Amino acid sequence: MSQFCVGDDIDYVITDRDGGIWASYGDEGIYGDHPETSAGLARWSTDGTHTWSPRGRLPVWPLGGSAGATEGAAVWLAWYSHKGAFLSRVDPATGDVTSYRNPLKDTDGIAVRGTRMVLTQRFHNRPTVELNRAELIGDAWVITAQEKLRLPGPVVMRCAQGRDGFLWLRAGDSWVQVEA
Repeated sequence: MSQFCVGDDIDYVITDRDGGIWASYGDEGIYGDHPETSAGLARWSTDGTHTWSPRGRLPVWPLGGSAGATEGAAVWLAWYSHKGAFLSRVDPATGDVTSYRNPLKDTDGIAVRGTRMVLTQRFHNRPTVELNRAELIGDAWVITAQEKLRLPGPVVMRCAQGRDGFLWLRAGDSWVQVEA
């Protein structure tokens, strides 16, 4: 079995359709000794090659990540900075990035399908989640509906995975699927 290091203080990890490993880093990763994590967001191949960083393609420098999702071949990353929270869509084939202001503070989970998104806020050891639905209107994501979702068990941080328009929430010993 081979292994490699993708850095320190990883806030969030998601894989894309091509097997790329996307990671967002906290302050120890960004300001630590690992040269490839200093950009705050990175993509790695399965053999450990660093294949993408946002250098110069984000509106501001990230301070940490909070969620990620895939939408087809694209990857969405939710992250925050000293200037607020953002959502960035990355096309792995070209490296192009489109960033938006995040309409929800402390995002813990996202799933995207076209111009629709579901977002959850950070939650800890509770059997309910505040689920927010958003639409892309012009060049901004706007919250259009909010609901409280009751789950079969408590949820913890980083328990949400967004895949191709579905948000998967791990609640106790179960997985719950929510469509964007």
